[in-house]
Amino acid sequence: MSRNFILALDQGTTSSRALVFDRRGRVRGAAQQEFPSHFPRPGWVEHDPADLWATTRRTALAAVAEANLTARDLAAIGLTNQRETTLLWDRRTGRPLAPAIVWQDRRTEALCARLKRRGLEPWFRARTGLLLDPYFSGTKLAWLLDRLPGARHRAARGELAFGTVDTWLLWQLTGGRVHATDVSNASRTLLLNLRTGEWDDELLRLLRIPRAVLPAVRASSEVYGHVSAIPALRGVPISGVAGDQQAALFGQACFRPGMAKNTYGTGCFLLLHTGAKPVRSKHQLLTTVAWRLGADGPLEYALEGSVFVGGAVVQWLRDGLGLIATSADIEKLAAGVKDNGGVYFVPAFAGLGAPHWDASARGAITGLTRGSTAGHVARAALESIAYQSADLLRAMAADCGRKLRELRVDGGATVNNALMQFQADLLRVPVVRPRLTETTALGAAYLAGLAVGFWQSRAEITRLWRADRTFRARAPATATRQLLAGWHRAVARVKNAGQ
Repeated sequence: MSRNFILALDQGTTSSRALVFDRRGRVRGAAQQEFPSHFPRPGWVEHDPADLWATTRRTALAAVAEANLTARDLAAIGLTNQRETTLLWDRRTGRPLAPAIVWQDRRTEALCARLKRRGLEPWFRARTGLLLDPYFSGTKLAWLLDRLPGARHRAARGELAFGTVDTWLLWQLTGGRVHATDVSNASRTLLLNLRTGEWDDELLRLLRIPRAVLPAVRASSEVYGHVSAIPALRGVPISGVAGDQQAALFGQACFRPGMAKNTYGTGCFLLLHTGAKPVRSKHQLLTTVAWRLGADGPLEYALEGSVFVGGAVVQWLRDGLGLIATSADIEKLAAGVKDNGGVYFVPAFAGLGAPHWDASARGAITGLTRGSTAGHVARAALESIAYQSADLLRAMAADCGRKLRELRVDGGATVNNALMQFQADLLRVPVVRPRLTETTALGAAYLAGLAVGFWQSRAEITRLWRADRTFRARAPATATRQLLAGWHRAVARVKNAGQ
């Protein structure tokens, strides 16, 4: 069994997971462990860096043990992670200077607003493909350097190390020998020049960030180093790194321009592969690096749109309203009515993401009448997930000037057949659910395996991808157009709520 397996480490926002894959992309061992988030002030979200490392280490060992393997059986390790979460630590001791600032954290809104007032957002967009928003890592790092005594001077002297979660885990896994990030994670910092794939001195100057604190930018598929900090895995190469959404795009084998995937989780993240040149969005989508394969490989790009509240709307119906006992109950409740009865649910609990980017928007349920029931509200909640994703896909198609041929889907909500069918009805293109929905971890495994010759090419990976079910449009196009018009009227009502 020598070297016939890849270990993928998937470090997420609420839990760390580890999966062992064989050469056919099948899961042979898996483990997961949750950890807490901390909310010290309104709008602040933090993680304990020690939790990120400890749960990653424990799940890695547990997954390998479940598969009855040792380090000698592993060809490589792939790593994928929650993006934009920001850490700062002492290079000498390895100790964090502060809690990790999570991607959801909004504490840098004032800094982003100041930069916008200076007219800098178009300039940032042109260089990074991103909006000036607290979502991204660069303003979080600037905030830490401003607030921690002496941090900026220490950073300039090379005493401190910044990283997103991939960088933190690489540092830990290699015993502090590797301070690096991959280009997909780097492209989410507001500090990377999209065209060069390198840190941009002008961006660093505007945010007052010393270059000495930054990790090296590497390819998504190359050998970074070898595990030294986990004795049972010592010597295994770490050879694949990517942000979670880019890893899912790779795991779905979306290798050609025009191919797209949508991940239905707490939020929804839709990525469209756009090829070797970045596409500048005219619809407030993000331009991001998809990956780079090999140190000398070309950069490949994607358009990305984020739905802030996807599956979380179901959790709210369960925990906030008590309308259902478990998340799985929503499908039966929604199926109890023949249609939405004119009810629309806009779940703008934290504002609206792409293509609206309206932070002041607030959630609303519209179209209620005396005849409205819990079933109508449940159906409207489910439909809101598909409406938001449809808006993203139409914006992407307009930016790229091409019609999507199919949408590949993954994430927990894809088990809901009614939701997937409604998505296909709205899009008028096939919605394809793969047999293996662990696409994020699988993408990290593929990237790691390509770097060490475990898999030989993307063509080989494409042959491994298999569809479980394809959903095709059934509803008349006139009916879905009317539904979308009702949705857009509801969205218009919640926008600019803070003005």
